[in-house]
Amino acid sequence: MNIAQNIKTPSMEGFERSEYSVAGTKTVVYSIGSGDPVVFLHGGATFPGFEFARSWARERKVIIPHHPGFGESGDDDKINSVHDYVLHYLELFDLLELDRFDLAGHSFGAWIALEFAVEHAHRLKKLILAGPTGLVVKEHPAPDFFKIRAADLPGYLTADPAVARSLYPAEPDVDFLVLAYRETTSLSRVCWDKPQGNRKIGRWLHRVSVPTLLVWGEHDRFCPIAAAAAWEGLLPNARLEVIPGAGHLVFEEAPAAVDTAQRFLAE
Repeated sequence: MNIAQNIKTPSMEGFERSEYSVAGTKTVVYSIGSGDPVVFLHGGATFPGFEFARSWARERKVIIPHHPGFGESGDDDKINSVHDYVLHYLELFDLLELDRFDLAGHSFGAWIALEFAVEHAHRLKKLILAGPTGLVVKEHPAPDFFKIRAADLPGYLTADPAVARSLYPAEPDVDFLVLAYRETTSLSRVCWDKPQGNRKIGRWLHRVSVPTLLVWGEHDRFCPIAAAAAWEGLLPNARLEVIPGAGHLVFEEAPAAVDTAQRFLAE
């Protein structure tokens, strides 16, 4: 059976939508479920949706903000570093009255989560980094996202390109194309001159003392699995879970990844 046939069109039905002003920038936050909060920071695009969060929401309240410059949040051209996003979320979490909580992130969102944890680990209970970027591993460089042709992108996002293609609209309209351009622009503002990540962050990962789960697709082409050992070695309380047959969009491609993270949160 083609795995793409089992992928539903991304929908926010059942999620609660809220808006906040963070340093004057509209920030849209979706949430679903109830219980202890877990915040999820999305990657460099919002088009894959957040279907996996419905599973987590059976036991937890899942909080999903859209980064400034992404999705339904407003633009902020003053944000030009990951640390700017860390400060943005520090302010947002105060507005949400989140004192101590679990934090998860995927790809670019994992980079933000990592740097947040370096500076504010005292506010976190657990940390999940899925297909993470941010740490520079010279021996196993990541591809330069900005040099990947659009036609080749599905093969970088998922092990089975059909899964990635199934997450796109059947007929991309102007709104989708404008959103993609806007999100890529926001990403480039931060990453254009540092596509491999933050060359300084490795020396500070010893500060991330909270239990950390690294979720990695076996066939991740954006973040080569060979780099995972460096992450696991530098994070003092981390364990690695490799998801067989999955690529970069590990939560969208592999239910096993969703379940693995859910079990970690429940421990």
